[in-house]
Amino acid sequence: MKRYKELLAMPHVVILAITAFPGRLGYAMIALGTFFKTQQATGSVATAGMAIGLYSLTGSLTSGIRAYALERWGQKWPLRLFVPIYAATIIAFNSMESKESLLITALLLGVTAPPINLAVRPLWKDIVPDNFLRTAYALDTSMMSFTTVIGPILITFLALSSRPELGLTVIAALMLIGGLGLSATTVSKNWVPEKKAKDQQKLWRDRAIQLLMFEGCFIGFGIGVFNVAVPAFATQEGVAQRVAWIFAAFGLANMIGGLLGGLVSKKQAPLSALLRAYALWVVACIPLVFTYPDWTITVVGAAIGFIHGGFQVFYFEVLEAVRPHGTQASSIAWIWSIEGSFLAAGAAVGGIVSEHFSPRVGLALTPIMLLFGLLFIIIGRGRLSAANDVPTDEEDLRAIKNLSDEVK
Repeated sequence: MKRYKELLAMPHVVILAITAFPGRLGYAMIALGTFFKTQQATGSVATAGMAIGLYSLTGSLTSGIRAYALERWGQKWPLRLFVPIYAATIIAFNSMESKESLLITALLLGVTAPPINLAVRPLWKDIVPDNFLRTAYALDTSMMSFTTVIGPILITFLALSSRPELGLTVIAALMLIGGLGLSATTVSKNWVPEKKAKDQQKLWRDRAIQLLMFEGCFIGFGIGVFNVAVPAFATQEGVAQRVAWIFAAFGLANMIGGLLGGLVSKKQAPLSALLRAYALWVVACIPLVFTYPDWTITVVGAAIGFIHGGFQVFYFEVLEAVRPHGTQASSIAWIWSIEGSFLAAGAAVGGIVSEHFSPRVGLALTPIMLLFGLLFIIIGRGRLSAANDVPTDEEDLRAIKNLSDEVK
């Protein structure tokens, strides 16, 4: 605790933590906010799934462009441009009632999503000494994970209240407060992007990155189905209010799993740890098909979140070990572009199968997709041989830093 007190006493630390929080909370609420708004307006779970899918698709496809904007022009103007447009698009989405207008506006939401987490992540290095970076990144990651716990609870409470329009209105306000507040901080305005290496290899030509992108197709699709099948299941059973607690349990367990994963990250090579965590993740998802939107899916979801938290630590260590030089931000952004695109497809499929067949069908697809992802990593693990070594202090530090990045 003494170390955190010393960290919080440093200039700019408290301001950065406070200004980053509202925008991150808004991001933790927007997916369910989109789902509930679309489902309530159209009465269709499938359409709600399509809305989330379109939002995720366009958001992921343009994540690399947002990363480029930050690296090209700094943080001040990209944030001041994206944030107001995004907030206005949320308000517009909140006023729509027809299926077509909702889907079109959901698509625009993804395009205009501001790069808040991409902006926050590199600022810690500018405001704390090197020996406090690990503590700063741990604080940053914990705060972001905390938003994934309270965000679903807050948006579910608002969306199912007597004034459901308040949910998206609050999200828009949070994005304006957080995004514009962040862009107004001294450290954000003065941030200078790192210069890229002139001879860096193109991402799409790197065999390791190609494998991770291909694996991301399966992991994205599986998570996308899960993200829609769970609220669809609860909505169809008349217990939509339980969605908040289900995702909150997942988020809390994910945060704990990530912290514990960081404790064991140096005891074995990242690739070996990744494969073990991946296998446990697949096994933990199998019981989903037998659950109901009550304590059973909450417990299973918590187990999945716990293992996924550790999986993230090892995944980013592997990525840090194999990525081409000079691609610290773009490697994550473009992998997310692929993964997020298939997450969008999974969300759309999850809505369709939940409405026309059963949410259990969607939940069954999650472990199947993750199993395919695991198999491709096992088959192509030779491309990730650089991650067979125990990480150095520098690689481990960068991996923890990447955990605070949603690539938005």
